[in-house]
Amino acid sequence: MRKFETLLLLSPELSAENREGIVNTLTAVIEREKGTMEEVDNWGMRDLAYPVRKLMRGYYVRLVYQSPATLVAELERNIRMTDGIFKFVTVKLADEVAGEVA
Repeated sequence: MRKFETLLLLSPELSAENREGIVNTLTAVIEREKGTMEEVDNWGMRDLAYPVRKLMRGYYVRLVYQSPATLVAELERNIRMTDGIFKFVTVKLADEVAGEVA
């Protein structure tokens, strides 16, 4: 298991229920693929440095999770299919999770 972080930029035009639904869907994908969620961090509405789809604001959400490396491809596939997500980036935080016996 490795530790990953995915940062999502959501449309500012989404309602709170839609944002929560997107996050719940992605969390379900992580858990379905045998990953474990560590943290869901809602950064909230922020000004953007440059326009994205002609908008200057966006809603940021950070997901921190432990998973096998194959899960990232499935998660990103689901992100690409989801309407309302403008951009995303996934970063590997640790090769091995502390306390795990190899």
